[in-house]
Amino acid sequence: MSRTRFSPFETSLWYATAQPVRDGPPLRGEVRADVCVVGAGLTGLTTALELARAGVSVVVLEAREAGFGGSGRNAGHCTPTFTHYGLPELRRILGEPWAERLIRRQTRANDRASAYIRDYGIDCDWVQQGYFQGALRPSQRAGLEEKAASYNAAGARTRIVGREEAEAITGSPRFHAGWLHEEAAHLQPLSYSRGLARAVQGEGGAVHGKSPVTGCTPRAGKWEVTTPEGRALAERVVFATGAYTVGGWPKLDQSFRIQRVFVAATQPLSPETRASVLPQNTTLYDGRGDIFVYKWDGAGRIVASMFPMGPRGRDPAYTHKVLSDRLLWLHPQIREQIRWDHFWFGELDMQYRTVPRLYGLASGVVALTGLSGRGVPTGTMLGSILSDWAKGMPEAELDLRVEPLHRAPLWMAVAPALKLRQMRLADNIATRLAGVPLPPHA
Repeated sequence: MSRTRFSPFETSLWYATAQPVRDGPPLRGEVRADVCVVGAGLTGLTTALELARAGVSVVVLEAREAGFGGSGRNAGHCTPTFTHYGLPELRRILGEPWAERLIRRQTRANDRASAYIRDYGIDCDWVQQGYFQGALRPSQRAGLEEKAASYNAAGARTRIVGREEAEAITGSPRFHAGWLHEEAAHLQPLSYSRGLARAVQGEGGAVHGKSPVTGCTPRAGKWEVTTPEGRALAERVVFATGAYTVGGWPKLDQSFRIQRVFVAATQPLSPETRASVLPQNTTLYDGRGDIFVYKWDGAGRIVASMFPMGPRGRDPAYTHKVLSDRLLWLHPQIREQIRWDHFWFGELDMQYRTVPRLYGLASGVVALTGLSGRGVPTGTMLGSILSDWAKGMPEAELDLRVEPLHRAPLWMAVAPALKLRQMRLADNIATRLAGVPLPPHA
């Protein structure tokens, strides 16, 4: 599988505005460590950080640079929830104790992220002002009430808001109600990733950029992880490369399917627009089946994300029009011309269950894939699970079940895109039946 399939990295707003990268030089010669982590995204870096803080010697090998993958090109939302499945469904799918353990980790993931940012002085525009999921139809409120009840029972701090408060929070007159997750946040994800890499180095760990892993084989009772110019000899190995997996271990890149998502950022907007659109600096998901999520960045730009569909994503002019029209439909008070100065793509490692999968590859080697778009909080909390494994915690006590590596079902090649179209169609039908206006390009 060629690395050239990945979307360009340098076109993103985050790349243009991130704190400087300080990866170590490419690995040359031989190094020895207790643990070798492959991949310097959020999962790999938090794994390495937890290990280094515990006095475990660790080396991180990264094919490009820290945050190159989804960790540095996502939309910057930090909402500690699950994708697609509600908590009751998740309990049925995973069973106990695994479901409850993972729910506990995920719902408290932002506590861990905020602690890293505070303890290591990571400058990444961290704003913890909540996440709002809207109800554009009155009938959507019941589902949001169920969601609030289940997350609150799990210890999250969320609540339902009515029309008047929804408009005060969002600046949009479109919402009949909404679900406010008060502990959610947003940030500059590439700055966060680079800050975690510096934290690993500060704790004594090594991070080697431009060191793609070409193999992992047993040697003298340990594992030899090879790169073009060097090798790491370690007791244990963690593959944390997610959607950006290339080689390293046979068939690991077949354990998921890629779904692309695009993100766009406006020019810095006027103080008047900033005061009336998302005035409380929350992250907003408008609640449609055709997902549209947006927030402010630290310089007053709207950063919005959607999934490609038809010409949307392929035709730049049309895509920019869809983004502008959807934003203006939600916020008719915007008077200035909207430009989309930055536009980029990321790849998601989709699993049919949309929860992370921890694979036992061999004695002393594991891999984790399948974050399925739930990036920053999930990647942040997974490091402590992987570090528990690397420190020798029995598998039965881990917060993710270790399972054999298996290939993603063939139907997953088309299932994510078909599901997105089905969600869009179902939402359009329900909206028309409710007599509620549809947004442009619906």
